[in-house]
Amino acid sequence: MHVHFVIHMEFELPGAIQTWAASRGHSMTFSRVFADEPLPRERAIEGIDMLVVMGGPQAPSTTKAEYPFFDSPAEQELMAQCVRAGKKVLGVCLGAQLLGEALGGKTEGSPHKEIGCFPISLTEAGRVDPMVAHFGEKLTVAHWHGDMVGLPEGAVVLAGSEGCPRQIVRFAPNAYGLQCHMEFTRDLVGLMTDADENELREGADLPFVQSAEELHAYDYSEMNAALEGFLDRFAAANGAEELL
Repeated sequence: MHVHFVIHMEFELPGAIQTWAASRGHSMTFSRVFADEPLPRERAIEGIDMLVVMGGPQAPSTTKAEYPFFDSPAEQELMAQCVRAGKKVLGVCLGAQLLGEALGGKTEGSPHKEIGCFPISLTEAGRVDPMVAHFGEKLTVAHWHGDMVGLPEGAVVLAGSEGCPRQIVRFAPNAYGLQCHMEFTRDLVGLMTDADENELREGADLPFVQSAEELHAYDYSEMNAALEGFLDRFAAANGAEELL
C-alpha cells in the first residue's frame, strides 16, 4: 500500500500514523505544504492507495493571505478526487474538516474548545462500525481543537465526547474523519505544546483544556494501539460491503 501524507505545519506531524505505515511496510510520500512541497497532481493520484491529511492551526476558511502555503480549495479538491477514485481518505482534525467541506458539509464551532486527553464514546452506529467497534464504548484520546467537522449528506457520526459531539465521522465507506488526535505521542505533544503554549495559557480556565504538564504525563499507548487497529481494518477494507 502507498500512503501519501499532507502535512500543514512542522509541529503537527503524522506521529503514530506514520509509525504504523512504516511498521506495516507501506511506502510513503509527503506534501509538507509549510515547506512549499506541492500537492499530488491528478495523474499522481493513481499511485496513492491512502491519502492522510493532517491537522494544523488553519481552518477550511483560511485564505492564502493568512497562510500563503495553505490552499484550502486545492486540498479539498484533492480529497474529493481521491474519494471519487475509490482511494482511502483519512482526515485528522483540520484534515477531517477539509474532508467534510470537500463532500458538501460546513465546519462549525465546537460547543467547547478541547485541548487534552478526554474520553470519547461510540454512538450506536460506531458500536457496529467495523473500523472503530474495537475501541469499546469509551476510549480516552487526545484533542486539540475549537471547531468540529461538518456533516455532508450521508455522513454518520461514530463517536463524540462531552465537549464535542463529532469526534469520528464516516463520510463514505472509503472516507473517515477524526476530529480527535489519536496519532499523538509524547514527542509530538512536546512539539505541539512548544508551538501553542499561548493557547494553553489562554484556555487554562476552560473545562476541557489541560495543562502542558498533564499532556506530557499522559500515556498515549492505548489510543495509539486502537488507532493501529483502525488503520489495519481501514487498509484492508474493500468498500461498502465491509461496513455492516
